[in-house]
Amino acid sequence: MEAMDRQLRYFLRIAELKSLSKAAEQLDQTQSGISKQLAALETSLGKPLFVRTGRGVELTEAGRQLQEAVLPAYGAIDRAVDAIRLRHGVSQGTVRLATVHTLSYYFTADVVAAFVSTHPSVNLSLLGRSSPEVVSLVEAGKVDLGFVYDAAVDSGGLVSHVLFDDAMCLIVRDTSTLQASDLTDSTLRLVGFPPHYALRRMIHSSGLNPEFVAEAETIDAMLRLVSSGVGACILPNRIPEKLLTDYGLRKVPIQRPSLHRRVVAILRADRQPLPLTADLLDCAMRISAKLPPNPLE
Repeated sequence: MEAMDRQLRYFLRIAELKSLSKAAEQLDQTQSGISKQLAALETSLGKPLFVRTGRGVELTEAGRQLQEAVLPAYGAIDRAVDAIRLRHGVSQGTVRLATVHTLSYYFTADVVAAFVSTHPSVNLSLLGRSSPEVVSLVEAGKVDLGFVYDAAVDSGGLVSHVLFDDAMCLIVRDTSTLQASDLTDSTLRLVGFPPHYALRRMIHSSGLNPEFVAEAETIDAMLRLVSSGVGACILPNRIPEKLLTDYGLRKVPIQRPSLHRRVVAILRADRQPLPLTADLLDCAMRISAKLPPNPLE
């Protein structure tokens, strides 16, 4: 029975991802091992479950029938096991969270700390990515929950929960004489995220057309560049003052244009979140409700 359970779970993951190689990667198995388990299942059933396509695999009619029969059952089993563990104080397992980089400086760390303090036996796996990459990870089932900018969420396969709204500020060297900035008539030299990042796209969609003199994928690298005098940068105004002070930088309120974003938590719409994922989402909602108003508004 153990072998059949493994084969069925592998089958479900292959069907979800439509790829043996992607299923092997997610399950931390070799592709040959996955193929052997699938072959054994097909032999026991006497029917092929997949056909190969140019982009991966597709379910046969027998495969679709099997998926429809076992997917609800395994979902119910996993939820029941997690619920029993939580009810009896045995909160074990792994929760996978992906978040945009900026949030780790003023939101994600608080959520993680609060969650871990009440779930000491849970392994919380945290990934920092751009918003489009977080969306892709959630859609593919590689993470359980994502924190992103809502502008990046255009998939009907996701459910969004509003966390908070954020405003942007201009970050400059402490020696700058700027006090408040109307950027609409300014010639801006900016250090920015790469073009596929939501914050970079927000700057362009606001009507600004700055010169991006450098790009960086982390906040620390961006602040180092601004500190060296390369240019300014635009970041959420919740970035801690102490972090900026360490780099000799300060915030300047942006008067025009209005640069705001909404941060949301996203999950897959076709899955009921497991109890640990639901707990992490609840924790994020509680932390976001306690955030102070934007300090520069």
